[in-house]
Amino acid sequence: MEIRSTTEKDLGVFVDTVFAAFGKHPASPEEDGGGVWWSALEPERGLLAVTEQGRPVGTACAYSFELTLPGGSTVPVAGISCVGVLPTHRRQGILTEMKRRQLADLRERGEIMSVLLASEAVIYRRFGYGPATYTRKLTVPRHRAALTPPRAGQEATGTVELLRLGDCRDLVEQLYDSYRRLQPGAISRPPRWWSRRAGHPPTAPTQRWIALHRDADGTPTGYAPYSLDDSQAMLVDEIISLDDAAYTALARYLLGHDLVTDITFRHFPTGSPLRWQLADFNAGSLTNETDWLWVRLLDVPRALTARGWSADGELVLDVDDPFLGERTRHLLTVRDGRADCTPTDREPDLSLDISDLGSIYLGGTTPSTLVRAGHIRAHHPAAAALADAVFRAEREPHCLHWF
Repeated sequence: MEIRSTTEKDLGVFVDTVFAAFGKHPASPEEDGGGVWWSALEPERGLLAVTEQGRPVGTACAYSFELTLPGGSTVPVAGISCVGVLPTHRRQGILTEMKRRQLADLRERGEIMSVLLASEAVIYRRFGYGPATYTRKLTVPRHRAALTPPRAGQEATGTVELLRLGDCRDLVEQLYDSYRRLQPGAISRPPRWWSRRAGHPPTAPTQRWIALHRDADGTPTGYAPYSLDDSQAMLVDEIISLDDAAYTALARYLLGHDLVTDITFRHFPTGSPLRWQLADFNAGSLTNETDWLWVRLLDVPRALTARGWSADGELVLDVDDPFLGERTRHLLTVRDGRADCTPTDREPDLSLDISDLGSIYLGGTTPSTLVRAGHIRAHHPAAAALADAVFRAEREPHCLHWF
């Protein structure tokens, strides 16, 4: 068995193998090769597992993204995708060997972490990934969708304009890029995704209406792509807003849409104020709560010093990385929102797996939760509370992009 890098010439074989691994058939791209989810693949970042007879039986790839961290900094990350092995060759160690090769390649490129969306939650923890952001759906029946008037002097300002996606794609791209730089856990949508019309709406060519919000000065500050099905149910792909005023105005427009049976918000963050704005707090039904972005740290000191921090303190972290056969101990010292991370022989405050460090890294999972779950070992009573304070993000991490 050989694990080799792919090139542009391998694209067709790579795509066919991916689809075969998942039991599906690829759609036909548009004339220019775009308009399908895989048209944004970066062929030079793919891997093929090939048998001695030359038959491709496994795939994995990486996209080049930026991830926004707590504190507002951004770092390059590898977005892992297209991981699959043909059903005829599973449980033979091929996936494990591909992941070893891929992590080695990422380290050689100098990338400090990778991220992915897990098709099955039981697969990726053994490779060092931990769930770090979460998402869910909110469905509100139209007849119960009334919003309360603001009680804190926050009067609605600005306007909402209705556009077709094809008429404002550049503006939507710019607004998303501004939003993702403000939101911990968000990842970039590179120009290649927009130009190739890859992924899910609004980057995909699927027809969508766009509700565009402009502030009182006429500056665009948010958008929401949505569609109505044959039963007049509305699906809102995402709400992108640069401030709370834009978010509320867009939500009010969507919830007030006539001739709609119900409104489903596909990616509803836990910290959204919308349920509190509904006149009937219980009008919305929350479903499909699930993991979304998984994080895998490849360089612990660089990753910990890249993000911002909410509280001062010192923590000694004993980190076990069984997949890579590494165990390291780090002194994390946080002062005024920045951190130093150095090797130490001091007794640990917390002992944890690299996957658990990935889960708490963005602030979406508290260390004390994983202590209570038996994942993290706290070596003294105050350790978990201190870690909660230090790792807390200024804003709940949330990721919308599918890859």
